[in-house]
Amino acid sequence: MELAAPTLALLAIAFVGAAALYSSVGHGGASAYLAIMALANVPPEMMRPTALALNILVASLGAWRFVRAGRYDWGTFWPFAVGAVPLAFVGGGLHLPAEIYRPLLGGVLFLAALRLALPDPNSEGPIKPPNPFIGVASGSGIGLLSGLTGTGGGIFLSPLMIFMRWAKPETTTGIAACFIVANSAAGLAGNLASVQALPTALPVLLVAAAAGGWLGTWLGVARYSTATLRRVLALVMVVAGAKLLFT
Repeated sequence: MELAAPTLALLAIAFVGAAALYSSVGHGGASAYLAIMALANVPPEMMRPTALALNILVASLGAWRFVRAGRYDWGTFWPFAVGAVPLAFVGGGLHLPAEIYRPLLGGVLFLAALRLALPDPNSEGPIKPPNPFIGVASGSGIGLLSGLTGTGGGIFLSPLMIFMRWAKPETTTGIAACFIVANSAAGLAGNLASVQALPTALPVLLVAAAAGGWLGTWLGVARYSTATLRRVLALVMVVAGAKLLFT
């Protein structure tokens, strides 16, 4: 499918910024890409597969960088992935009415943003990974939701892990990035027919997202303190919540 030149230029510029912001906290940016495409009047059938394709690329960059930097924990990651991937595949082939999940999910994300922006009274408390069964159950719910919404699930996993003190914020970035790669691939595989709606100019958008992802993951590894990571993640929650409520 074709995109008009002005629309393509607008998307490429916006995707650089979105990828940089989201990848700095280990996310792929699918919710931002969806919001930007909605504002640019991109055909709905093109939006979800395009967002997932960009998500896989940007989150892969993040996974590589954060894992190399030691910001990852396999023992915490695998139960979430085991639960999420099959349900993301199922969710990718289903459609949930927007009027049901958008207001509810947008409100949840705004509350998550507020909680992340506030000081954590238990910031010095112990970190304890969840029981594997809890991880699988949590991952299953997140996987289904991510498949339905066309996102990688990091927008739900990251605040949950930080709230529950299952991982440190800096470790959460690597876990979320790996989780998003697996979930996005499963969601896209769950609706392979949607790949036919990918724009012919997808390579241009991939380059733009990769540039932003490279910058964002560098910031996330080398420049951000734990407090800054929480604030940036809160901003990401606000952007995603606004997208769900107002687009």
